[in-house]
Amino acid sequence: MEKKNIDWASLDFGYQKTDRRFVANFKGGKWDEGVLTEDANVVINECAGVLQYSQSCFEGLKAYTTEDGRTVTFRPDLNAERMERSCSRLEMPVFPKEKFVEAVLKVVKANESWVPPYGSGATLYIRPYMFGSNAVIGVKPADEYQFRILVTPVGPYFKGGVKPITVRISDLDRAAPHGTGDIKAGLNYAMSLHNIIDAHKNGFAENMYLDPATHTYIEETGGANILFVTKDGKLVTPKSESILPSITRRSLVTVAKDYLHITVEERKINKKELSSFEECGLCGTAAVISPIGKVIDHGKEIVFPGCAVKMGPVLQKLYDTLTGIQMGRIKAPAGWIYEIR
Repeated sequence: MEKKNIDWASLDFGYQKTDRRFVANFKGGKWDEGVLTEDANVVINECAGVLQYSQSCFEGLKAYTTEDGRTVTFRPDLNAERMERSCSRLEMPVFPKEKFVEAVLKVVKANESWVPPYGSGATLYIRPYMFGSNAVIGVKPADEYQFRILVTPVGPYFKGGVKPITVRISDLDRAAPHGTGDIKAGLNYAMSLHNIIDAHKNGFAENMYLDPATHTYIEETGGANILFVTKDGKLVTPKSESILPSITRRSLVTVAKDYLHITVEERKINKKELSSFEECGLCGTAAVISPIGKVIDHGKEIVFPGCAVKMGPVLQKLYDTLTGIQMGRIKAPAGWIYEIR
């Protein structure tokens, strides 16, 4: 497959229209077959459920060109399962898992010339999403929905290489107790926008949120789960009912246990423990792992020695192993890699 004539190395992490996208509609209690279309525009009623009551959810994953030239995507079945949980919580119809995976593979195949070449540092970002599409004026779920998948080539999340970032402990919450923090709903991200802009204005890369009930335990940031490494090399991740279950975090935990034989703990982490950790990082689809050099807790500076100037050695091994699996350099666990044929 001949690639598009693009300066792949100069791509930023942004949207660029590609050739095809997938669209399916839910009407009369069932989904249609869905189609690939060239039309990138969404046309909905002015009173659509998504516009009035924010009834929407989304997913994010990537497609890659492997070292041996194959086009693959990473664990789309888990994205389908997570979207199913999101839809169930928001009273939206579930787009069937098998059809979700099939649609992902189909839209990547239709845009294969947009998948960046191996070694370019760029990837094809895949964004499945769903929203209430018919007119709703009373407070209730919509009756009709649209499920879409767009793809766009993106550059590295961090230009100029991965460098340790500084984050702050947030006074605001990203989720309510027993709320929607554990699903990928658009409304969760809307409410975090003010706080991330404020963080940037004050010189911080992100907000580190605490549990909304007691403001005692570490949860996650506005868009990523958090990893900690102890001084004796254990990987520790926060556990909470209001954390979005990251597919990248789940994969890194498996890599730690099965590939690197690292002890993993998934538990509540009191904010008082922060100073005891050697390394810290964010993990997610966009950057895989981003090291945190220090956390500012209302003027108190907490430094992670292993990530003070670069990604710490344990996080680096995790990053290298997972990206090696994604790029075909390391044998993947069964079912992790879906090849585009």
